[in-house]
Amino acid sequence: MTTHTTRNVFLTAAIVACIGTGVTASTVSWGTAGTFAVLGNQSVTSAGATTIDGDLGVSPGTSITGSPTVTGTIHINNATATQAQADANTAYNLLIGLAVTQTLASQLGGTTLTPGVYKFTSEADLTGDLTLSGQGEYIFQIGSTLITAANSKVKLTNGAVWEDVFFAVGSSATLGADTDFFGNIIAHTSDTLGANASVNGRVIALGGSVSLYDGSYVVIPEPSSAALLLVGVVTLLVAKRRTFTTCSDNVV
Repeated sequence: MTTHTTRNVFLTAAIVACIGTGVTASTVSWGTAGTFAVLGNQSVTSAGATTIDGDLGVSPGTSITGSPTVTGTIHINNATATQAQADANTAYNLLIGLAVTQTLASQLGGTTLTPGVYKFTSEADLTGDLTLSGQGEYIFQIGSTLITAANSKVKLTNGAVWEDVFFAVGSSATLGADTDFFGNIIAHTSDTLGANASVNGRVIALGGSVSLYDGSYVVIPEPSSAALLLVGVVTLLVAKRRTFTTCSDNVV
């Protein structure tokens, strides 16, 4: 029995190690909004060939125009979409109420940031590359608009994952053509994605519309590799415990 207990301790330690090296408890509980790649308030507009990899919804509005390719379920002002809007509002209010780590000037381009809560008193602009480096949450409280120039990028390095990146935008978010974006955008009013802009995360508009232009793409990616590793270790622990209960005490 001692050998079995020791193995359990080692496996539990492995789980703790996984948690300490990339799996963080998120500040945000998405609730029903978690499955939505795109969620609009008044409408969602797709101009040209656009792709939404996840659920698509609108509430209390009822307008979805164009023909986006949607891999998930479309919810038009039903109970699911209504609850998702309520849960997204809760997430937004939580994000903007967090204690600030640092107040930044408007330009994010050419900067490297570590986990923290970053505040912009008015607009936030991104021209070029924003690098997020390290494990932990990145929360951006933006007083008015978020605007990215064409070909701008959000880059994740050293264990940063899209699930832990949040942009709470006081009015509207506009991503320029060919922007490559990682993170979750919750705009108080509206969101616009230019031609061929891509978002690995969620795009949510709490008060207005989401507009997608030709070639734009929004995807909720698979869980980060660290989270998958944690699941694997937990599975191994369960398997080991089952083995111990069926083996005699004489088996090492």
